[in-house]
Amino acid sequence: MLNSWLHLIALAVYLGSIISLWIMLLPATAKLEDNKNQQQFLARSLRLYNPVQTGALGVLLFTGAFQLTDLKAVYRELFVKQLGYNLGIKLSLAFFLVLFSVYQSMGIAHRFVKRHEAGDNLTSQEFISMIRKLKSLNGLILLLALMTLWFGLRLRS
Repeated sequence: MLNSWLHLIALAVYLGSIISLWIMLLPATAKLEDNKNQQQFLARSLRLYNPVQTGALGVLLFTGAFQLTDLKAVYRELFVKQLGYNLGIKLSLAFFLVLFSVYQSMGIAHRFVKRHEAGDNLTSQEFISMIRKLKSLNGLILLLALMTLWFGLRLRS
């Protein structure tokens, strides 16, 4: 039971971080007038966002794997027949979700934070390009997360 609650909490934190980046953080960054202030605000915010998003995703993956083991024990020889199709799609979606999510968090956002902490400010064009990448990846990640969630719910019914 603790595993299920931990899974739900991690799901809420993960989806909340993705949605907050889209609804609050990126629009708030755009409201600032000066490029230097925008970069400073975004770097401070992403310093918190990166470990929260990645950590919640990690907890979500591990608790989901533990639940899958429990389901396998319950269904036994009918496991593949009853859950195989939905599980295959869900795991494929989860693979791409992890891939794009870690790329967004560690490949783009973390590199920006480290670059900013080193005193290297991005040019205006580089900053706009990075924001565009964060937005587009965030939309893709949200879509993949919702599709993965939908297939996960189908496993339980």
